[in-house]
Amino acid sequence: MRIEAYGQVAQVYKQSNTGSKTRAAEMGNRRDEVQISHVGYDYQVAKQAVAAISDIREDKVAQLSAQVKSGNYKVSADDFASRVIEKYKSFII
Repeated sequence: MRIEAYGQVAQVYKQSNTGSKTRAAEMGNRRDEVQISHVGYDYQVAKQAVAAISDIREDKVAQLSAQVKSGNYKVSADDFASRVIEKYKSFII
């Protein structure tokens, strides 16, 4: 196989090759940057605040524990039944 315009192909290749070198040099001087929106920043702050809070309300647990130990903790049958029905309905729907 014979290529007639070998010189032209080589010349185009050299031009594109040197162009990529200059672009690479320009890219070497640039830095990557990340910009976070205000919404993203607020979300991150809220997420950290929630993570810092305990899932257990110690004061409420201590109060209920004391009532159970002393025998003063009473559960209303009507309240219990209504809560069970609410949970049942939430699973069905």
